[in-house]
Amino acid sequence: MSLRFFSEKRNYFLILFCCVAGVSRAQDIDLDKMLEEEQKKETQDKIHYTIATFKTTRLINGQSIENTAPGILDLKIQHRFGQLNAGLYELFGLDNASMRWGFDYGISPRLTVGFGRSTYQKQYDGFFKYKILRQSTGKTNMPVSMSLVGSAMVQTLKWTDPARENYFSSRLYYAYQLLVARKFSENTSLQLMPTVVHHNLVPLASDPNDIIAIGVGGRQKITKRVSVNFEYYYQLPQFKLSNTTNSLSFGFDIETGGHVFQLHVTNSPGMTERTFISENFGRWDKGDILFGFNISRVFSFKKRRK
Repeated sequence: MSLRFFSEKRNYFLILFCCVAGVSRAQDIDLDKMLEEEQKKETQDKIHYTIATFKTTRLINGQSIENTAPGILDLKIQHRFGQLNAGLYELFGLDNASMRWGFDYGISPRLTVGFGRSTYQKQYDGFFKYKILRQSTGKTNMPVSMSLVGSAMVQTLKWTDPARENYFSSRLYYAYQLLVARKFSENTSLQLMPTVVHHNLVPLASDPNDIIAIGVGGRQKITKRVSVNFEYYYQLPQFKLSNTTNSLSFGFDIETGGHVFQLHVTNSPGMTERTFISENFGRWDKGDILFGFNISRVFSFKKRRK
């Protein structure tokens, strides 16, 4: 064989190799495009729910949009010291304290129920929280989460005038809330809380039985484990009890080993909707500020999978 023969064969192989490489490259491009479109379709066909809008079921005093998980019992302790303006004699409020202990239980992913007892006015309360909407993207694009909260409270203080005819119904109070929340980013969340608190018995004949308030609260993470929270309830002037003030609170959420420890300052000694929204008398400008904290311990009643 001559050198010319080998030269021609070599040219044929080079041409064949270039053609195969070109076809392979074209196939790679098509496959990448097809894979990208398939992934995009799968993303659009699935619902991606937003999680951890807030880190616990309480914002500060009031409820957050979060629910207790199904089969989980959450023992919650809420503690408030006395007012800072009590001075050194009362160690700036540390000599006095009130607390609420309660149990929250998750019945389903959407439904949580709870029961509690407060030392403040010796009050018992029960509530339910049902999640109506969940913020999501993908197949269903829902911009907000929404929950309905209903609670009932009974104060058990001794009657101020036992000689007159007193009725048990006069001790009862009810509250209804709609929680609307949105997680704007990994660090920022906001929540609106339109609220109605009903009093069966009011202090003055001129006071309304239904107190209407608009609450707003939020969270801003400042580190991986710490966030700053705030909560404010504005009572409509024509639907509030005489001489009451609006509840304003600030606090920190600190994540520690899967639990959240909440520290805060507030002008509200009460820890139920009736006491911190409609019967709040503390004023920030007069130093009626209380330091407090919330802690919780969870117990699981879920059956373990084999």
